[in-house]
Amino acid sequence: MNSDKPRTDPRILRTRQLLKDAFIDLMQEMDIEKISVNKIAERATVNRVTFYLHYRDIPDMMDKLAEEMYEDIQRALNNNPQDGTKEERDYYVMVNLLEHIAENAKFYKVVLASRRTPIFTERLLRMVSESVVSKLENERASFISKAGLQKDIVVWYGSAALIGTVVSWLRHDMPYTPQFLARQFTLLRSMQR
Repeated sequence: MNSDKPRTDPRILRTRQLLKDAFIDLMQEMDIEKISVNKIAERATVNRVTFYLHYRDIPDMMDKLAEEMYEDIQRALNNNPQDGTKEERDYYVMVNLLEHIAENAKFYKVVLASRRTPIFTERLLRMVSESVVSKLENERASFISKAGLQKDIVVWYGSAALIGTVVSWLRHDMPYTPQFLARQFTLLRSMQR
């Protein structure tokens, strides 16, 4: 078994998950400025020293959680089939993204839909913008120039549409399945072509 990354001890992963869950629970209850390392450690049933073994401070924890979110979403977006039509591939990627968000709904509801924590929103916006730019360069550059559209405006629009849809879906307690929402989003995109 050959791997690029060394395997992390399961105890470390479990402790980080406890700290993350405690942090998210506290964010649901209070403003982020009122959250302390003591409160996180107490909620996670670990001591402060354990917290400091994993994070320098709360901003470091937030940065690492945002990076973890970024990597998880990248994995979901990059897990796409090579065969099928462009619409089928887009649908599959959207389902992967929405299923990931649904599986981690508590986290995403807090950091994107209710508290709108800037570090998480900015990382997500950057990643979605990069994805939109990549799609534009690969598929529709000639259409955009023929239509007289500015590339940056198209990127802003596409990113805002996706993030706005996901945030609204979370705020409304995900009333649609990831598959249904992905199909709707794909239909909307096909109408714009």
